[in-house]
Amino acid sequence: MSENTNQNKVDPKLLEILVCPVTKGDLEYNKEKNELISKQAGLAYPIRDGIPIMLEEEARKIVDDK
Repeated sequence: MSENTNQNKVDPKLLEILVCPVTKGDLEYNKEKNELISKQAGLAYPIRDGIPIMLEEEARKIVDDK
């Protein structure tokens, strides 16, 4: 059964209205890592059981290799 797969899906309507809590800017959904990315803040917010965790202290810092 694929219940686990469904738990990781995020409602597309929710993704449209969410913004970064730090910058209030747009977020990009990274399906592979199951994260919401804020390029402006350099943070990746995790999604657990289909729920975006929009807390700065829970976010992963994104390292820019440029």
